[in-house]
Amino acid sequence: MVAQLQRVLVCSPLSAGWADASISEHWRRLGFLHAPNFDAAQAQHDELCRQLQSAGAEVVHLPASSLLSLDAVYTHDPSFATDDGLIVMNPGKPTRVAEAAQHRDLCCNLGVPIVVEIKPPGLTEAGDMVWLDPKTLLIGLGYRTNAEGIRQMRAFLAPKGVEVISAPLPYGPGPSACLHLMSLISLLDEETAVVDLPWLAVETVELLRSRGYSFIEIDYAERATLACNVLSLGKKRLLALKENQKTNQKLSDAGFEVRTFSGSELCVNGSGGPTCLTRPLLRL
Repeated sequence: MVAQLQRVLVCSPLSAGWADASISEHWRRLGFLHAPNFDAAQAQHDELCRQLQSAGAEVVHLPASSLLSLDAVYTHDPSFATDDGLIVMNPGKPTRVAEAAQHRDLCCNLGVPIVVEIKPPGLTEAGDMVWLDPKTLLIGLGYRTNAEGIRQMRAFLAPKGVEVISAPLPYGPGPSACLHLMSLISLLDEETAVVDLPWLAVETVELLRSRGYSFIEIDYAERATLACNVLSLGKKRLLALKENQKTNQKLSDAGFEVRTFSGSELCVNGSGGPTCLTRPLLRL
């Protein structure tokens, strides 16, 4: 999750229907804070793509589809990348299930192998999944990823020598909100994580510490603007939201190069930051 980003899948607000009144009118049901401003969101997404390209990543765009909802801009969740290929998720948010099939079809066209699909009653969203190392996957257990989903992930990955560890998530804002494991932690390199420490379970904190991770705590005044949601570009380079200046300064002080873009409309409105907006397909 912290090697150099080479290829990444994104979905623009235009493709996700933010400019379509018949789609954007459902913003309350999807948990957005206010009605989407398409022009502002698209401009911010364009800047995101420029930052990814300037970091050396090939940016692949998910095409528009009538099956997509506003949430489709958050491409991290419906699929999960492994060394063998893509695992197609079965999202715990029902309105996002169709996105998984769109990811599968696009990746098939790109020549990315589809290795397995999570089946009901298993629920999985990749925002709950963090590679601690190449052979250890931490999966958050909450409203978006359930025990059966974790069991299916473990059954597939165990023969490949990957240990899957379940990490309990807090109740937080409740089942209608989007609280993933990656809402509370982002890996910055092989030994450093930015964390929302008070919201992490004790066992998760102790597991990370036992594996040698050091923590950079967010500035808690920036929790609502997704300060913990930081994308590693590799080689000590990070992509973060411009709104979180205090947390970004902490990251910079720790020796990271912090690149930023504004996410007031694209990210904060729908509760999805730089990691949520990207589905890494290749890191080296």
